[in-house]
Amino acid sequence: MARIVRFHQHGGPEVLRIEEVDLSPPGPGEVQIRVKALGINRAEALLRAGTYIETAALPSGLGLEAAGVVETVGEGVENFVPGDAVSAIPPQSMVRWPAYGELVTYPAAQLVKHPPSLDWKGAAAVWMQYLTAYGALIDIAKLGSGDAVVITAASSSVGLAAIQIANKVGATAIAVTRTSTKKQALLDAGAAEVVILAEENLTARLNTIVGPKGVRVVLDAVGGPIFGPLTAAMTKGGILIEYGGLSREPTPFPLAAVLGKTLTLRGYLVHEITGDPAKLEAAKAFILEGLEAATLRPIIDRTFAFDQIVEAHRYLESNDQFGKIVVTI
Repeated sequence: MARIVRFHQHGGPEVLRIEEVDLSPPGPGEVQIRVKALGINRAEALLRAGTYIETAALPSGLGLEAAGVVETVGEGVENFVPGDAVSAIPPQSMVRWPAYGELVTYPAAQLVKHPPSLDWKGAAAVWMQYLTAYGALIDIAKLGSGDAVVITAASSSVGLAAIQIANKVGATAIAVTRTSTKKQALLDAGAAEVVILAEENLTARLNTIVGPKGVRVVLDAVGGPIFGPLTAAMTKGGILIEYGGLSREPTPFPLAAVLGKTLTLRGYLVHEITGDPAKLEAAKAFILEGLEAATLRPIIDRTFAFDQIVEAHRYLESNDQFGKIVVTI
């Protein structure tokens, strides 16, 4: 028996329950791990609420990231043995492979032996944020030295990962945030410039920062009215990658800017990386090298105990965090 988190109806954080479940042993190609820490992501709140891109069959587990110790390996698994310290790459389906539990099962291909310099909390805070930022900035946008990249929702775990990745490849990271509360923290985290939406004209400030050449790459998690000012500050042939949708307002299509500058507006999901073995291997190599060199370093906002999973989700929805929320077991 193991304690896992499930929900029997869609709703707010209060629908999450910790239940005792008798788990099956790992099947062929699978690995069962004893979880030490979990990474908490907004996608899990969306699944719980019934608004995610994946539909849960109730009752459902949830969770995309875990780190722990290999307990048992299934038939045909050769790269892992009991006792190995591993972290899990977000699967294509968290309904099929949920992470919230004391004991969880994953395909061996979804596990990584993370650098020993990472503690359990750090190891549980790696893959969702860095794979998301890597896929957008490196795989799609080909961000490199001399580029400027605008990063909205910059204090989120993905935003902070994007800042670090931009610095790693010699690009200039321009962080966009709502208020000045987190300005200094973003500068300390590596942002070259910070734009405060509540206090500054976004287009004018970006034009001041980058000059007449404009911004080539925008990584946006917000959508809504911000699209107009962002595209107005972009260079000809630039690319805006949308991976979120935090705004509750309609997102206007900036027709004049898109046509006049031949811009690319592209939707993006991390599944594009995790579902492609070749791209995933390239991403893992990039991220592991950065972790070992300390050019990439997970930033933990707050840690909760496993029994506080409801409180962790409430904090997630407060939208006040700076970095990753982690649950320890």
